[in-house]
Amino acid sequence: MRKIKTVQCIQCGKDHDFDDLDMDCTSCGGNLHVIYDYKLIKKRLTYEDLEENPDKTIWRYMDLLPLASGKHLPLPSIGFTPLYKAEKLGHDIGVPELYIKDECRNPSASFKDRASAIVVARAMELKEKIITTASTGNAASSLACLTAGTNLKTIIFVPETAPAPKIAQLLVFGATVITVKGTYDDAFELSIQASQEYGWYNRSTGYNPLTREGKKTCSYEICEQMDWESPEKVIVPVGDGNIISGLWKGFIDFHKLGIIEKLPQMIAVQAENSNSIKKAFDSGGDIEPVSGETIADSISVRMPKDGMSALMAIKDSGGFAISVSDDEILKAIPELARATGVFAEPAGAAGLAGLKKAVKDGRVDDGDSVVLIATGSGLKDIKSAVKAVGKPFCINPDINELKALVDSGKI
Repeated sequence: MRKIKTVQCIQCGKDHDFDDLDMDCTSCGGNLHVIYDYKLIKKRLTYEDLEENPDKTIWRYMDLLPLASGKHLPLPSIGFTPLYKAEKLGHDIGVPELYIKDECRNPSASFKDRASAIVVARAMELKEKIITTASTGNAASSLACLTAGTNLKTIIFVPETAPAPKIAQLLVFGATVITVKGTYDDAFELSIQASQEYGWYNRSTGYNPLTREGKKTCSYEICEQMDWESPEKVIVPVGDGNIISGLWKGFIDFHKLGIIEKLPQMIAVQAENSNSIKKAFDSGGDIEPVSGETIADSISVRMPKDGMSALMAIKDSGGFAISVSDDEILKAIPELARATGVFAEPAGAAGLAGLKKAVKDGRVDDGDSVVLIATGSGLKDIKSAVKAVGKPFCINPDINELKALVDSGKI
């Protein structure tokens, strides 16, 4: 594929041939990333070309995607999710230039559709028959959604603690679901073993390097939606680290092509008990496993699979990492919803909790434009939402009972 120079290991720097690609480095086992020929791409992709392109999906960026053509694309429309200026919320928390990127609007209601779309399209180019992944729910439901209507059989490993609505999505879309008695990390290792044993194509985050290539498309959209500029800061909920590294790569791509002039700071938000990337960033040491226990299942990870790439994104962008408690995450769910109309799952609302803490600590400057990524819909985890807001009033169909409620001041 001429537009791709090489696929390079982020750990040891070894180059790999894209057309004969293993999932990880054949020398050290490190994660890989795709390096493009920007000189070639610059000749055929400019912001003028993008402005004139009527395609409002991620496929408008085909020149920057690791696909040979557009012949094998999933059916659902992915990308170009709304970017809202959140004036009320921004005023309330002291960030006047606050924007919300609402990834809940993707087909399976999460950011993960961007990654799955690229992986599914590539699997179809390679004429694969079976595709698999490990997930706490969102990546799995995304893969199941995007393989529906294709000839790919989908086999998915999830920890048995995954929320029931997410598992229901998988089954509705026709995936074979295997719940694993253990953590996400256990499910991940089993999916890798299954791929090696049976030759199944593996989508898993932090293993398949093409997931990052899908996630970077969100950055392209942000730049377009902000009139070909990047914000000062991007707030990202972080578990495995693949989203923040993907977003950073997207901004780098547009910067190297001359489409944007400056790069943003990448701010990683992690749950307190799933914060191995924050600990490594703050200490300057290696990434070490943590418990991973948090209500925000989508960012619940003991040992992040794309942690090194995430650290590089934070460091190279001049950003920082912050951790928040489960209580802070739960409070952020209704706060985000009531101020913006965006109902996010715990991981999607974690970014707001982190931004509020960063503002309180003086780490956000007056006038900074800030984009907060709402990564997944709250409908995926109703149980957590109920914890955040409580139960409704229940009365008989009697006006006197309603009057009693009103007179009590509860309404």
